[in-house]
Amino acid sequence: MLQSLIFDMDGTLFQTDKILELSLEDTFNHLRSLHLWDTDTPIDTYRKIMGVPLPKVWEALLPNHSNEVREQTDAYFLERLIENISSGKGALYPNVKEILTYLKDNHYSIYIASNGLVAYLQAIVKYYQLDYWVTETFSIQQIQTLDKGDLVKTIMKKYDIRHAAVVGDRLSDINAAKDNGLTAIGCNFDFAQEEELAQADFVIDDLMELKAIVPSIKIAY
Repeated sequence: MLQSLIFDMDGTLFQTDKILELSLEDTFNHLRSLHLWDTDTPIDTYRKIMGVPLPKVWEALLPNHSNEVREQTDAYFLERLIENISSGKGALYPNVKEILTYLKDNHYSIYIASNGLVAYLQAIVKYYQLDYWVTETFSIQQIQTLDKGDLVKTIMKKYDIRHAAVVGDRLSDINAAKDNGLTAIGCNFDFAQEEELAQADFVIDDLMELKAIVPSIKIAY
């Protein structure tokens, strides 16, 4: 039977959209104050690449800037994200705590695998007290490859997980499941893309749908 669920964070458990625009605007205002940016904040570009590791984000958003500027921008953006999370400007998706409670009560182990940085994830986990349900939260920052499939493999190895489902909104989550022989459950939420979700084993519009899906997943031995 299915033992565990490995959740993505951004766009799956946490409504990143609520602090994304605010934090990105803060960051590009900072760049404007340093005379390093003079056009609109590239929010639409960021939406399209949501889910990739932050170093790749800044390569896309600041293609003509030095690595030093990108690193400094990354650090400032992280500060703004954490401040906005800690001041309550973000939100979990509907029914997050309800579905996590259901899963825990039914003896599923719960993990988070995210492309977010450690400090950012810790801020979310702390503010919403997710540690009550989640065994451990893993960041892409903890592995060298920046590949989510490798991050999921790390979780499986550490906790001796054989049968699990990965729940997420982007192709990186679906591929992470497939690469490790796990079930891929796609979330049709804010940042999801139809062509990516088409590659998942299941697609949900609300996290509570997991109550019906999870017990029905058949494991091939």
